[in-house]
Amino acid sequence: MGKADFLSPKAISNRIKAKGLQKLRWYCQMCQKQCRDENGFKCHCMSESHQRQLLLASENPNQFMDYFSEEFKNDFLELLRRRFGTKRVHNNIVYNEYISNREHIHMNATQWETLTDFTKWLGREGFCKVDETPKGWYIQYIDRDPETIRRQEELEKKKKQDLDDVERTAKFIEEQVRRGREGREPEEEPVFTELKRENEEEKVAFNLGSSSSVGPSKASITAGPSALKVAASAKRKDHVHSASSKEKKKKSALDEIMELEEQKKKKSVKSDNWIRSDIVVKVITKKLGEKYYKKKAVIREVRDKYTAVVKMIDSGDKLKLDQSHLETVIPAPGKKVVIVNGHYRGMEAVLEGIDEKKFSATLTVDSGAMNGQTLEGVPYEDFSKLA
Repeated sequence: MGKADFLSPKAISNRIKAKGLQKLRWYCQMCQKQCRDENGFKCHCMSESHQRQLLLASENPNQFMDYFSEEFKNDFLELLRRRFGTKRVHNNIVYNEYISNREHIHMNATQWETLTDFTKWLGREGFCKVDETPKGWYIQYIDRDPETIRRQEELEKKKKQDLDDVERTAKFIEEQVRRGREGREPEEEPVFTELKRENEEEKVAFNLGSSSSVGPSKASITAGPSALKVAASAKRKDHVHSASSKEKKKKSALDEIMELEEQKKKKSVKSDNWIRSDIVVKVITKKLGEKYYKKKAVIREVRDKYTAVVKMIDSGDKLKLDQSHLETVIPAPGKKVVIVNGHYRGMEAVLEGIDEKKFSATLTVDSGAMNGQTLEGVPYEDFSKLA
């Protein structure tokens, strides 16, 4: 039976199947041929062209492996440099974009068995900065292009030059201030002396400024020692009164708003311990093994403010954990929660909604004198599901 016509349904179906990515185990890197199924791959392995390629590879296998490894490394780094630059990115994201090209070099034809081995090799050879996290390996490309290095050096020189100009201006101002102080004559400090009367019988006389009732001439008032005390006390009272009135005038609407904000901050002071009994929490420590990690539990008892005795919901096991190894649990909207921190600590409420962007929720108080009041913007860590 001959080949199907180009526009026949079978030929169109075959082209659609061959268009996308196929399974890696049915790909021959030496012949660069992708087979669609196991039977096709078996037939290809028995073909004469594949046997010739095997004979060529058997003469110098290391040469072919080094060639494929070099091509894989160059293409991978080129994609990383062009697509992500010097940003820190997960290695699997880069690899998924790399293999989206049908003509890419497969990793099973290189010297690296896994993507993790290849990532570690990039770090050892200095091509990238690599670091391991609980979410996997992250890589960051090190740009060693001469043009990029030259541009970075120019930017550093410009920053240094700007700093030098600022320092030079500051030194010039300090020098001008110093010269101004040196050229100025020293001010004479006032000397305060004690009020003494040479003659005890002599009266104290005050010359006060003219007023509208007195006229342009100065009025001379003669008073005794008692009048002196009365005048001094009246002057002090007037000074205190004027100062207090000035302070009241200076107090603006902005000052009042700042005082209100400070009062709110004082009211919303959070405590360093948040755990309490009869709430649902989640274990976030890996020290106890995978059996308890990310599992939910109920706090049965609180000891020494920071230690909780919890009972696992799945297994029923009892554990003694520090509050740093626990986190709050957010239920579905409409469920009851307990506020564990903040100004409304200890009150029961109903979860109305969640704001995922701000990591907060809207609660309606369901107990106490604040019953029915709506609280907006409550952080996730300030409330937990009621057991």
